[in-house]
Amino acid sequence: MYKLKIVEDVEECACIWKKHWDTASVFDLWDVRNCFSESFKRDNIFIILENDGDIQGVLPLSWMEESNFYSFFPGESWYGKTWLEQNKVFATDNNAFQILIDNIPGPAHMRYMSANSLYFSNSLTFDESNYHLYLGEFDYKFDGYLQKFSSKSRKNLSKEVSRFYEMGAAIRYNKLSDIDALFEMNLAAHGEDSYFKDPRFYNSFQSLLKWLHDNKMLKIVAVDIGGEIAAVDIASQYTSEYVVLCGGTNPEFPGIAKLINFHHIEWACQNRMGKIDFLCGDFGWKERFHLTSKPLYEIKLLTAQETKVSEEQREDTGTYGI
Repeated sequence: MYKLKIVEDVEECACIWKKHWDTASVFDLWDVRNCFSESFKRDNIFIILENDGDIQGVLPLSWMEESNFYSFFPGESWYGKTWLEQNKVFATDNNAFQILIDNIPGPAHMRYMSANSLYFSNSLTFDESNYHLYLGEFDYKFDGYLQKFSSKSRKNLSKEVSRFYEMGAAIRYNKLSDIDALFEMNLAAHGEDSYFKDPRFYNSFQSLLKWLHDNKMLKIVAVDIGGEIAAVDIASQYTSEYVVLCGGTNPEFPGIAKLINFHHIEWACQNRMGKIDFLCGDFGWKERFHLTSKPLYEIKLLTAQETKVSEEQREDTGTYGI
C-alpha cells in the first residue's frame, strides 16, 4: 500500500537526498543545495512516497513566503525567480511521480527541471533552454568547434579577440581576490536586478564558492589587460562537467566576453571535459556561439487546488495512506 510522509528535519532530508539523488550535475549535490538553504532559511518539506516501507518517490520543496507558493528545494530566489538548475524529482515510475505532484500541499512553481528525471504530467510545461557543448562531438578540438561558424564569422571573431591579446590581455586562474571584482562588476552592470543585491543570495554564493574551493572544484578565470581586470568568470569542475556559474565584465573593454567565453571552450577541449554548461538564458550570444540547447521544464500550480494533504497532515510528519 502506498503511503505519503512529510519530512521536515534537515538531517533526515539530507540522508534521503544523498541516498536517492542521481548526482550527475554539481547542482545535484546536497552540500551545494545546502549553501543556499542555510542562507534563505525556508520552511522545507520533503514529500516521501513509500510502498511497503520502500521509498518510491521524493519531492523536495521549499515554501517561498514572499511569493506564496512552493518551489523546488532550497527556494533560492530573486524577484520570485529561482536560480539553481537541473532540478529533479525522484520517482520510480510515472504513477509515483504523479502522486507526488497531486499531493503538493498548496500552490507551487518549480522551475528548471531536468527531463532526465521527469515523467508525464499535465502540469509539466517548457520553461527555458539550457545551453551547453558536448566537446566529444568535435573530438575535443577547439578548431573543430570553430568550424561551426561561417568563414566570415570566424575571421571577424578572430580579429576582435586578437585585438585584446595585442593590447596585452593575459589569462590568470584561481586568484581569490578576483571574486570581489566579479561581484563589483556584476552589481555595477545589473544594479537592483543583480542576484547579489539580495544579501541572502550573496551569502549563499559566498558559501558555495568556499565549498567548491575547499573541495577543489572551483575555477576562477580572469582576464587582465595592462594591470586592469577586464573580465572574471567563476566555474565549477565536477566529474567531467564544467559549469560556468557567473561572470562580470568591465565596460571599458566592450567585447571582452567573447574572449573569455572562447577561452572556456578551448580550455575545456584541452582538458577533455565531457560537457561545458553555460546555464539558461541566451543573453544575445549563446545561439550565435552555436551552443546546443536543451529544454528544461516547470510545474506551475499557482491557483488554489484541492490536494490530498490537509493542513493538519502537513503539520504532522507521520504517514498516511493513499
